[in-house]
Amino acid sequence: MFPVSQLFNAGRIITFKCGKLTPSHLWWFCSFPCHSAAEVVRKGAAKKQVIKKHTKERTPCQQVLDVFDQQYSQDLGDLWASARSLLLDPRSWQYGVMLNRFTAGTDVRQILQSQGFSMFLPPTEVSTRLSDASEKQTGKDSLMSTRGISTCPPVDSHPQCDSTSHVLSQDLQSELFLTSPRPSLQCYIHPYPLRFPSQPHRPGQLKQYYLLNAASLLPVLALQVKDGEKVLDLCSAPGGKALAIMQCATPDLLCCNEPDPHRRNWLTKTLESFLPLSQHNKVIVSAQDGQCFGQSEAVTYDKVLVDAPCSNDRSWLYSSSSQQGEQRLKERAGLPTLQTRLLKSALSLVRPGGLVVYSTCTLSNSENYAVVETVLRDCPEAEPEDLWEEIAIPYSKHFAFGPPYPGHGQTSHHRLGILVVPQPGKTWGPMFLSRIRKRT
Repeated sequence: MFPVSQLFNAGRIITFKCGKLTPSHLWWFCSFPCHSAAEVVRKGAAKKQVIKKHTKERTPCQQVLDVFDQQYSQDLGDLWASARSLLLDPRSWQYGVMLNRFTAGTDVRQILQSQGFSMFLPPTEVSTRLSDASEKQTGKDSLMSTRGISTCPPVDSHPQCDSTSHVLSQDLQSELFLTSPRPSLQCYIHPYPLRFPSQPHRPGQLKQYYLLNAASLLPVLALQVKDGEKVLDLCSAPGGKALAIMQCATPDLLCCNEPDPHRRNWLTKTLESFLPLSQHNKVIVSAQDGQCFGQSEAVTYDKVLVDAPCSNDRSWLYSSSSQQGEQRLKERAGLPTLQTRLLKSALSLVRPGGLVVYSTCTLSNSENYAVVETVLRDCPEAEPEDLWEEIAIPYSKHFAFGPPYPGHGQTSHHRLGILVVPQPGKTWGPMFLSRIRKRT
């Protein structure tokens, strides 16, 4: 047990942030050997055989489907019929496998390739010391505690966080410090809806891969994060995009913000499962309300990602009950206001010349293009950037993109954003993304 000041000066530790950017609580993760991919695949296959006998087919919520039918038939036109049929068939949904560059994933690649998976993104240079680093890491776990992450409550629920925490000694941290492999975002996809087994969360062990809707990587690619930049993930939970950012580059700072305690705990576990000790001095977790984040921040960021809360089409369509579906539909009317405030907050936090990427996982025009239009109208410093040639055209082999947005006046809809729509052979989940540069 040490005073906070001594712990903070000790070095490579992750800070749990409550309130202002100045660290107010400290927590730590340990670098351990990762799971064996072969073992996970073996166990996952066996588990699927058992579960298959007992699982019931998912039933869509009729109230939500009726609203989607009414709105999306207008928003998407002829594309809605095919998108609808795919959203109603979860067995057709495709999933990507994002590899963790901080582990030696040779066995994972071999298994993926043997099952017909291929690289979704062009491979970039990876450190040749990756395997050596992983081997060096192996065998050290017996020296470390396996205690979980220490957290603190949001600012408004407790005036001060605990002033003590458990951390590794400086000597032990130095002994285990690993030279990070060069950034390389690697994601494998399959032409058919074949889902790779997931790896369970085990405190103190690094995972080798992360399952995700591959379309969710597009906002991260649009953000163009570079080494040494300060990056804010304003709505970070469950953490998939934060992990992708750490695969793409080595930022000087990545602030992962999530005000909801349950989702923040989920985010924390995700970071714990994928990031080694050598990266922990670069990541902080914040518990602020994203709408007013900028009011208490003295820091300006180079890049800000706003993966906003939305009427998540895949999830909402399968609401657990009609009551839940009705409640979600009531809340839906207020989402554009929330999303607009979050995007404006992000613009206040990014430096002049910096980038903000806004994204959702809904097909709703009112939560996508209309939100961007509102912010551009109210914020003269905001300048939209066209993603069509940079994102849509290069990745049209894997994704289907939506039609022009009506009612946009003289502004090209491609400058407002692009929309991924599930279509036959390209059954990824919906994803909207828009990029705005803050004028200098």
